[in-house]
Amino acid sequence: MDAADDLSPLLAAIARGDRAALRALYERQAARLFGVANAILRDRDGAADALQDAFLRIARRAAQFDPARGTAEAWLAAIVRHVALDMIRARGREIPTDDPALGDQPVAPAAFDQVAAAAEARRLHECLAALEEKNRQGIVLAFVHGFSHAQIAARLDLPLGTAKAWIRRGLLRLRECLA
Repeated sequence: MDAADDLSPLLAAIARGDRAALRALYERQAARLFGVANAILRDRDGAADALQDAFLRIARRAAQFDPARGTAEAWLAAIVRHVALDMIRARGREIPTDDPALGDQPVAPAAFDQVAAAAEARRLHECLAALEEKNRQGIVLAFVHGFSHAQIAARLDLPLGTAKAWIRRGLLRLRECLA
């Protein structure tokens, strides 16, 4: 029986709350799992943090390990990988620079979302402006102000079917414009 085969009983013991088993698992696997985290993060301090977080997860989730689904080593590596990837996402995206004095500057993912949202909003406004007034008015009342078709018909003094048709035609034109 090799070291990998010994891990399943250790995980079962950890699931029962055996702290000595957790310590033994750490001693056997920490170097390998640190390597997994470091390969993903490319940061020794971050890899150490990821390893600590991963072992906390392992301690909480040891009962979820199923040897029928794969090896314990693969299960442990997957946990470390997920923790490391979560850390990368939490850091935000980095923009590499050529100047080593500056280092990499983190950019919040929200900044990218804001730029994309602004571009989409500008495009939407352009497409709305290209619609006929009756279509634009119906769409704005429905989707901005939350009016029902009946409320729109009453507000614009139109038959209900006409209001629905104007909104539908406007949405179709809007879809074409945005495509």
